[in-house]
Order: sequence, then C-alpha cells, then structure tokens
Amino acid sequence: MMLAAEAMVKCLEKEGISVVYGYPGAAICPFYDELSKSSVHHVLVRHEANAGHAANGYARMTNKPAVCVATSGPGALNLITAIATAYMDSIPLVCITGQVSTEELGGDVFQEADVTGSAEPFVKYSYIVKNADMIPRIFKEAFYIAGSGRKGPVLIDVPIDIQKKDIVFDYPDNINIRSYKPTVKGNVMQIKKIAEALSEAKRPLICAGGGVFLSDAAEELLRFTEKTGIPAVSTMMGLSLYPTNHPLYFGMLGMHGVKSANEAVSMCDTMVLIGARVGDRSVRAPQFLAETTRIIHIDIDPAEIGKNIPADIPLVGDCKNILGELTAIMPEGSYPEWVGKLSEIKNITPVTDETEGYINPKMFLKKLSGILPENTVCVADVGQNQIWACNNFEMKKGRFLTSGGMGTMGYSIPAAIGAKMARPDNEVIAICGDGSFQMCMSELATIVQENIAVKIILMKNNRLGMVRELQTNMYEDHQMAVHLKGSPDFVQLAASYGIPSERVSSMAEAETAVERLKNCKGPYFIECNVYKYETTL
Repeated sequence: MMLAAEAMVKCLEKEGISVVYGYPGAAICPFYDELSKSSVHHVLVRHEANAGHAANGYARMTNKPAVCVATSGPGALNLITAIATAYMDSIPLVCITGQVSTEELGGDVFQEADVTGSAEPFVKYSYIVKNADMIPRIFKEAFYIAGSGRKGPVLIDVPIDIQKKDIVFDYPDNINIRSYKPTVKGNVMQIKKIAEALSEAKRPLICAGGGVFLSDAAEELLRFTEKTGIPAVSTMMGLSLYPTNHPLYFGMLGMHGVKSANEAVSMCDTMVLIGARVGDRSVRAPQFLAETTRIIHIDIDPAEIGKNIPADIPLVGDCKNILGELTAIMPEGSYPEWVGKLSEIKNITPVTDETEGYINPKMFLKKLSGILPENTVCVADVGQNQIWACNNFEMKKGRFLTSGGMGTMGYSIPAAIGAKMARPDNEVIAICGDGSFQMCMSELATIVQENIAVKIILMKNNRLGMVRELQTNMYEDHQMAVHLKGSPDFVQLAASYGIPSERVSSMAEAETAVERLKNCKGPYFIECNVYKYETTL
C-alpha cells in the first residue's frame, strides 16, 4: 500500500520524467511532499503559466510529454493560458493540478475552481480523479494520449483528499483505449496518387509545418526534398526544419513571411502540405489558392484536412512513415527553371539601413546567428521581435521555437528555460520585446536559482511594437495604449539578479557584445535600443 500522492510521483518515474515545472499550494501539498522524496527534479517558476511554457519548451526539444504542476483555484486557472498555447501548437504536456476535497466540490469553498470545465476547449483530454485506485491507469492514459496521434496537453485534476488515500500501486505496462485509435500508417493507394501527382507537376512546392517536428520526421523531410528536388517553404511552426540557406528552401510564408516563400505559393501548380494546418496567417485566401493549385494534404489529424483549404489528395497518417514511403517510390528529380526563378527572388539583397543611435534588429539577428554555434536553439516571443527572428535569425542545425497558434506573449524566457534543461549542450537564446519581457521577467529568478545558461536579447523600442505598427498603418497613427512608459532600467534589473548585462545602440557595439554573450558560460542579457518606428518587415 502507498499514498495516492506517492503513486502520482511513481507514475512520473515510470514514465521517465526527470524534471517537472510548477508552483505549489495547499491543495497539491501531499503530492509535493512525496515529490521531495523523489529523484524527480522540481523547478519553481514564478508564475503558473510559466510552468506550462517551460514544460512546452522541454517537450519540444525531447519530443515527449513534459509535466507542469499547479494548485487549485487561481493556480490552476493561471495555467490555462499555457495549456491553450500548447493545444494550439500540438505540444504534449501532462498538467497536474490540485483540487479541493471531493465532498467540497461545488460548494464555492476557498480556492475552488472548475478547472476541468474551464480548460475543456484547450485540452486533448482531461480527468478529475474521484477514485484514488484509478491513478496509475489515469496517468498511463494521460501520457499515452498526450504523446500519440496529434499530440497535445492532457489535464489531471486531483482533489486533496484523493491524494491522501492509500492504494495498491500497479502501473499498467500498456494502454488500449477502445475509442482512441490514431491513424499512423498512410493509405497505400493515396501515397501512390501523391507520387503520380508530383511526377505530373511542373512547379511543385512543399509546405512543411510543425507536425513534421512532432512526428520526428525532419530527417525524412530533408531526404524527400533533396531526392525529388522539390523546393520548399515552411510555416512559422516549421521554421528550422531546413537550414535557412538550403538551396531548396525559400523561407516562411504568410502575412509576415518573406517574398520568396509567398511568391512560391502563388506560382506553384501543386502544393504538398505536410503537418501544417493552413492557419489564416499562413495562407490568407486558401479558397482562391485551391482554385489555381492542386492541393495534397498530409496530416495525422483527419479534422485538419479540408478544414481551411480543400484537398485534392488527402492523406491521413504519421508523416514520418508517409515521407519514408514516398521517398522510396519517388524518382530523383530536379526543377532547375522553377528553383532558379525562386532563387532570384530569395537572393535579393535586403535593405540594411541604420538609424543613428539605434540597432537595426534584422541586421543584429543575422549577425547574432552567424556568431552562435550551429546547434543554437532560438526561442522567439510574440510581437515584432518574433517576426524579426523568424525572417532574420539564420538556422543551421538548431531549432526555432515560438508560440505560433495562440501567439502568447511572455512565452520566450520560460520556454527557453525548458529547452535549455532538455538540451544543456545547445546554446539557447530567448528573443523578446520590452512588452513581452515584462510579462515573464520574474523568471530571471528561476534562471538564477537553477543556474540555467539562457541568453536573453531584449529588443527595446518603448512600445508594444506590433500593435503600434498596426495603429500607424491602419488607424491613422492613433497610438493608444502602446507606450511602455514607467518601464524599469532593464539592464540594471538583470544585473540585480546577478546576470551579466549590457545595452547596445549601434551595430559596432553589438558585435563586441555578442562575442561577450557567446563566451559567457552562464546566463547573459543584452538590451538592444530599437527605433520606435522600426517596421516588422
């Protein structure tokens, strides 16, 4: 016999979990008491949402479910933004929350909130545990559901009295859920149809999304691309599937994408969508595109195929398996005229003007990516800083992480913490604006407490830059609620945590600052002074 709280910890150990991110409270204290006796390392974040974002970064680097924990009521509700962020980007999380005693449920007692009901639109599945004996099975199911099919967050809400019950611990070896059978293997006839369609195409194009990472199929995608000679673009979530300078890669498409990618989409006659959901920021007029282009859509979630764009050849399945089969039957090919046309657009030299006293953020990020190691993980926040990073931080053998679907400000620093803990040998850098930074700057304490060597680049323009740009362009420059007056001295703030920090206002200063950042073994902070009217593209 053992306490159910101890069983919860044993379940994590059985699943190979070595780290969890959380913030304790009374309703989850039995679990924390047992966690203190475990080898599982707990990271105390400074806000519950950041526990979810840190787990998000960890999961994306390991491609396995990661764990975050919060207490009942406000703690659990604070976690919902991170749950929704993970849900939109299909990131596998197991989220554990404490709850008031079962006999008090519905009584409006202290720190009670219906978290399973509140989170329902944003989870792949959720449990409220009312039978302690079910804990081993529930945890096994939660990890299986989170990490299979189209991945996503699963919530386990555990009342405090349930945590204190004695149970017989018997962890299942495997799980068979009758109503949950994700399709993994692609239909053979549909795969042949795709091969035939691509052999007929004159201007084919691959559009790769985050689903390729989720199926651990980046290598298969690169082999398929290079064998067939088909040019490729990516969604924001698909950034870093290809090295930025790969001769067949033409950048991120969409409203904030690059010209070569958007021109490729508009000119192609056949598009292969792989692990991409065709969001509104990627393809603004999907119906029009479908009228002029043959659409092949490969996705593990049948609900995504045809949802936003009609598919001429739909294929449900895991793209790792499908790409392997497609590569085997496709002949080697090349499209010199088609690729050459796109290369001419891609190779146009961008404007690199500097405003005296300010950093050009696009030039800075190109310089930064050129100096840092090839396996650098770049974690971008949301806003202008995100788009600057998407289009200017050159990826080689590293990863690009950001909040794509939900666009959650305050994501970068906690996600970078998780990414660095998952991949301690990789350089991990967080890119943020002064707006997004102030939503997560309390996590500087977590970085110091855990001695995590995350490097931070703050693009400071004293504005909510993306909204300011929108107001300038569409609302006659009526700037409302975008001025960040009252902000602290960020360099002194970082220094107060013991983090080496400096401010740069020219590219000459930036070059030496980046070298110091690179050579620092621990965390480092650089504030870049950016012109207030700097544009996104």
